[in-house]
Amino acid sequence: MSQNWRPGKRVAIAGGGPGAISTGLAFMKRGYDVRIFERQPTCEAIGGAVLLSIPVLAILRAYGLNMDNVGSYTRTTFANKWGKERVQLPFNAEVERRMGIKGWHYGVLRSTIFGKMLSLVPEGVIYTDHEVTGYEERWDSDDENNSSVQVKFNNGRTMMADILVAADGIRSAVSRQAFGDPGLIHTGIRVWLAWCDQIPDVPAHHGVISHDWQYQASFFPMLREGNRPGFEWWVVEPSGEDKPVPADPKAHLTTVLKDWAQPMPRLLDSTDFSSQVYRWEVYNRPSLQKWSTGRVVGVGDAVHPVSPYAAYGMGMAIEDGYYLARALDGVDLRDQRAVAAGFELYEQQRVDYANHHMEFARFSGSMFHRLPWPLAKVRDLIFDYTPVLGMLLKKDYLQRAEEETMNLRELQVV
Repeated sequence: MSQNWRPGKRVAIAGGGPGAISTGLAFMKRGYDVRIFERQPTCEAIGGAVLLSIPVLAILRAYGLNMDNVGSYTRTTFANKWGKERVQLPFNAEVERRMGIKGWHYGVLRSTIFGKMLSLVPEGVIYTDHEVTGYEERWDSDDENNSSVQVKFNNGRTMMADILVAADGIRSAVSRQAFGDPGLIHTGIRVWLAWCDQIPDVPAHHGVISHDWQYQASFFPMLREGNRPGFEWWVVEPSGEDKPVPADPKAHLTTVLKDWAQPMPRLLDSTDFSSQVYRWEVYNRPSLQKWSTGRVVGVGDAVHPVSPYAAYGMGMAIEDGYYLARALDGVDLRDQRAVAAGFELYEQQRVDYANHHMEFARFSGSMFHRLPWPLAKVRDLIFDYTPVLGMLLKKDYLQRAEEETMNLRELQVV
C-alpha cells in the first residue's frame, strides 16, 4: 500500500460501492493517490436494475466510460393501476443538446454498469477484505495546520491518509463515529427489485410508474450484459420492522398484480425469482446538515440514504464523488484550512440538493403507501383528474435536477 502514497495526495475511501468507485475515479483524474477499502471479498453492486439520469452518465463519460449502448433511454409515464396516464415526464431539449445525451432516465442492470466502472480502476487501488472500523486524527505538534488521519481496520492494522471518505453505506462505521448514531428508521415501505429479458409488444423507450391505493408497480427498459435488452421492474408495498416477509414472493406479487395493466403481470411471469429478484426493506435517517468533520467526509448513503421514490440513490452517490473531488481539485491535502474550505464548498453544492431529494422521496413514500383508504382514494382522484401530480414532479424533482445538470458546464459538449 505504501507505493504511490504521497503526503498531501492520500485519499482513503471506506466502502467499495458505486459512490466509493466514483469518488476514487474522480480523485485519480485529478492526480491524487487513492486507496479503496471494501469489507467484502469482492466489490459488488447490490440489487437488480437501476435508473441513471443524464448528469450521472455525463460524469461516468468524463471518467472514461464508453457511452455506446450504456443503457436504454426512457420516456417516463405516471399512471394508475389500470393504465390511465396521469403525467409524462418531459425531456428537456436544452439539457439533451448541451450534454449530448438523449432523454433523461436510462435503465441499466446494476452489475453491468458497476462492472464497467470497476474496469476503469487501476490495479493496486482496491483492497477487498478490508473493513474500516474507525479513524483517529493526528496533529503535527510543530504545525497546527498540518494533520493527517489514521484509518483503522477490523484486523487491527492501521494506515495514514490525508482525508478519509465515508462511502460505506447506510450503516457506515465511519459516519457513525463522525456524526453519531444515525437514528435509522424503517420508512414503512418494502421494495421488490427485479429484472427479466425482453418480452414482445411493449413500446420501445417506454417506462411506467403506476399506483393503486397502496402499491406501486413500475417497469423500465434496460440493457444488461452483452447489451442484451430487457426490463427492470419493481413493486413497492407497505411494510414495517415487525411485518412478516411473504414466504412465497412470486405468489405474493402475483396476487398483488393480478388486476394490473399489462405488461406488469407478463414481466412477473418472465422473471426467475431464484436469481432475478431482490427484496429491500427501506430505512432512512434524519437529514444531516454537515457531511464533514476534520479530515473525514461522507458521500452517498453514508450521509443521505435515499428511498426508491427518488430513483436516484446510486446516481447521487456517483455525483457526490465527482463534486467532492472537484471541490478539492489542486489542494495540498496536508493543509487543514484548504481541506476544510474544499469540504465546505462540496457541502454548499450538495447538502441542500441531496437532502431535498431525500425528503421528497420520503414524503412520496408516505403519501403513496401510508395514507388510510379514504384519504388514498381522494389522493387518487386528484392525481387521475387534475394536473397536481405533474406540478409536484416538475417543481420538486425535475426542475432542481435540470438546474443542477445545466451547472455542470465542464461536462457539456456544446
